[in-house]
Amino acid sequence: MTTILIENYWQAYLATLPDAAPARRMTYVAEGFGDNPALADELGALVVAGQKTATCSALWEWEAEGNPIAQVGDFWIVLNGRGMPLCITETVEVTIRRYDEVDADFAAAEGEGDRTLQYWRDAHRRFFTRILSAIDKEFSPEMPLVCERFRVVY
Repeated sequence: MTTILIENYWQAYLATLPDAAPARRMTYVAEGFGDNPALADELGALVVAGQKTATCSALWEWEAEGNPIAQVGDFWIVLNGRGMPLCITETVEVTIRRYDEVDADFAAAEGEGDRTLQYWRDAHRRFFTRILSAIDKEFSPEMPLVCERFRVVY
């Protein structure tokens, strides 16, 4: 049922676009932020509110899952903790940088907590420490991150 709901959400977005719009030829990813329903709800709400316009993930996760790295022009249906669509975003920038190279501007764009670099570092260190064990990796300040900026399109 959720798959049908998500596809209907995508089709509703496409219905708002001209027939020749590039998005009509694109696919999408549908998932929530984070690694648990509460975090998906919290971070999804920040996206909807316009406060969160960036995200990052460990490059090692992409590699372990065998997924291609996000690219400019990718679409993401952001889901809440119950798997329901909240909005659709389009990726506008992708960079690879080390955890210790993330700057205050990117941390603020992530929109979490007090939006400071120190908050970002503390929260993301805890997050990466928690999730990387599933792929037999450990947090490191030198670890590579896929840093994405996005805009809400629907």
